[in-house]
Amino acid sequence: MTVAADISLAARERRLHGLLASWDSVIVAFSGGVDSAYLAWAATQALGPAALCVTADSPSYPDHHRQLALRLAREHGLHHEFVRTLETERPEYRANPVNRCYYCKQELYGVLSRLAADRGITVIVDGSNADDRSDYRPGRAAAREFGVRSPLDEADLTKADIRELSRRAGLPTWDEPASACLSSRIPYHSEVTSGKLQSIERAEAVLRGMGFRVCRVRHHDTLARLEIGVDELSRALEPAVRERIVRELRAIGYQHVTIDLQGYRMGSLNEGVRLRPA
Repeated sequence: MTVAADISLAARERRLHGLLASWDSVIVAFSGGVDSAYLAWAATQALGPAALCVTADSPSYPDHHRQLALRLAREHGLHHEFVRTLETERPEYRANPVNRCYYCKQELYGVLSRLAADRGITVIVDGSNADDRSDYRPGRAAAREFGVRSPLDEADLTKADIRELSRRAGLPTWDEPASACLSSRIPYHSEVTSGKLQSIERAEAVLRGMGFRVCRVRHHDTLARLEIGVDELSRALEPAVRERIVRELRAIGYQHVTIDLQGYRMGSLNEGVRLRPA
């Protein structure tokens, strides 16, 4: 990083901390991913225990992220709680429309708003960053409805900025691969069910257990379409590795296992679907 870039990043970081410090207390929607982890840490630096970091406990959230959230809370002294969200019980969510994330965030922010009212906390913040402005994010519409603030975005911090600041802060999430809820592995308009979510989570745990760092299991009923990081594809195709993947995923219940030769790319299920930023 050049000196000028470092100075610019420091200025954006100060802007973030100034914004957080201007509030008496906040609830941080803390999923355990890169962005919300850094925000939870920064809010705690600014506000101490007046920053309540809240993680949703739901079948649609990967346990891997819950464990990251617990680790970060333990190692960095976060004021941390779990709340139960019931988006998978909502018919609108289970129908899996293109704006499924709206219903998920509507459920989450509804729960957090009630918690904030009970605790006398006036501001709820999420981990949306400056890069998200041009992406299709229907959950942001729900955030606006509930008055949720996005301080990382307001401070003009990008994903790369957040990774660098997380690295400097010693956060274990700084190089964590991007992730999303398990429902994002199911094609739009195919019903979201607890059985599908469990199969996806078990299959991805198999891949991570084999050492694959960037991976998705796209669920197409009895077929599992694996997206592996491009730099890891060759290993996935080694005969012994390939045979183990097929064996273990068939034991989970998939009849067919394929490897997508394009490799992992974010939002691949959006391909061919006309979307626009929320």
